[in-house]
Amino acid sequence: MIDRLLELVAPHHCFGCGKIGTVLCAVCKYDIIEDAYSGCLVCAAPSLSGVCSMCKTTYQKAWCVGNREGVLEQLINAYKFERVKRAAVELGALLDEALPVLPPETIIVPVPTVHSHIRVRGYDHALLLAQEFAKRRKLQVKPLVQRSTATSQRGLNKRARMKEAKQAFYCQTIPDATVPYLVIDDIVTTNATLRYAAGALQDAGANTVWAGVVARQPLE
Repeated sequence: MIDRLLELVAPHHCFGCGKIGTVLCAVCKYDIIEDAYSGCLVCAAPSLSGVCSMCKTTYQKAWCVGNREGVLEQLINAYKFERVKRAAVELGALLDEALPVLPPETIIVPVPTVHSHIRVRGYDHALLLAQEFAKRRKLQVKPLVQRSTATSQRGLNKRARMKEAKQAFYCQTIPDATVPYLVIDDIVTTNATLRYAAGALQDAGANTVWAGVVARQPLE
């Protein structure tokens, strides 16, 4: 309710063209979708499934909206660092456009956010993103993966990220092995978070695990 009132007092502007009334207008949204990412989520090699034969990971398929650049980067940054909560709606819509039709029994699983980040933002950005996507697809959201650590990966190199993520996730509830699970996150860099979050589902008994992210940004 408060967010809606604020939008009336200080309406959003499109991060692409500046149009008043939305954080992403239809034209700029179309431009992002038209330039959709295609390739392995881990190494960027050509791949129809989002995972190439050389990259071994814990999910069988993956989808990504685009590279973290331009308007998409501005939208993500505003969502994560400037408390533009409304961006979750448009990011969820972009994921909806980027992913194919999924089985109706698919369970959406958000990557769990570090609690300190939730306190700073005032919302769980990964959970909101998963909920927005699931609402469009009429799918269930279940936060099956939990965090066992409170360490942020920001500023860590690839080796340190892998070490942190390896011990960060677990499943408290045993998943139904007969249904597919789609792990949702906003950004993939080293693949550490997705790999071990999806791995926690597999370790708990899930047979089919996929991944969906908004943007890919290799760690420099």
